[in-house]
Amino acid sequence: MLAAIGLDERHEAAYRALVAVGAADVADLARRLVLGTQETERALRGLERHGLAARSSARPGRWVAAPPAVALGALLTRQRHELERAELAAALLAREYRAAAAEPAVHDLVEVVTGASAVAQRFLQLQLGAAEEVCALVTDNPVAVSAAENEAEEQAAARGVRYRVVMERAVLDLPRAFEGLTEALGRGERVRVVDRVPTKLVVADRALAMVPLTSHSAEPAALVVHASGLLELLAGLFESVWRAALPLRLNTDGAAEEVPDGPDATDLEVLSLLLAGLTDASVAKQLDLGLRTVQRRVKRLMELAGVTTRLQLGWHAHERGWVAREQRD
Repeated sequence: MLAAIGLDERHEAAYRALVAVGAADVADLARRLVLGTQETERALRGLERHGLAARSSARPGRWVAAPPAVALGALLTRQRHELERAELAAALLAREYRAAAAEPAVHDLVEVVTGASAVAQRFLQLQLGAAEEVCALVTDNPVAVSAAENEAEEQAAARGVRYRVVMERAVLDLPRAFEGLTEALGRGERVRVVDRVPTKLVVADRALAMVPLTSHSAEPAALVVHASGLLELLAGLFESVWRAALPLRLNTDGAAEEVPDGPDATDLEVLSLLLAGLTDASVAKQLDLGLRTVQRRVKRLMELAGVTTRLQLGWHAHERGWVAREQRD
């Protein structure tokens, strides 16, 4: 927990132990930490350099912890100042970069990224640098980063970045797809489904976008687009696909609103997947239900809606809000 202010796990464990016991000699602390004497002494000297521990003047041979509010507060303040200086340096470098260009050039608007590693890094950076919203069109064939490898998504969402995602229906058939979707919906992400998306696409804060480049080589490549008319075009493409897509509803906390005397959470899952284009058999497999159970639930939904066909059920479900798990745009 204290790695952000420069303490590794060994130093943090030593400091926590000192705080807990008040004072301890090297041998006692080594037993508590399950470390060797020399390694414990090195950890204590490291804490001393950080101002977090000191040798006791009243009890020779013992070490005492510095008060956390004072010692850690000082380290946090220093870390904040270092971050402020880094931000200032980044702003100055950006200003120098802009001033160095005698006239606007194409590379100011677009950036070609080549290689799986480079594409993956820029994709993750795009999300980690977002402050407000990330919009994405997703296909079933990731180029450089799979959904399971996209750690930046969880980190950005934890910071409050909103996610809007439209995925191809084929993504639902990928291994562990529903596990990842359940986690995404649980984080408050908004997910919709269409038959096919026109291209992979990521747009961050309407300030940067990333699209794949097709080439004859096997090496992945992508285009990073900065603020420009092209970026506005890509953002507009996402919004167009988003409006045409159907919201996806899965059984996560808060994801399914119960309707009195109406469909339950599982009914809504079944309905959402059917409207997304899955067959009864696929729905049964994905939700770990029997085929007859799915069919009985569909029949019950039709009875609740007072309709005789599934087409009518889809229309009535939309009108009654059974498939609207989010506010309409």
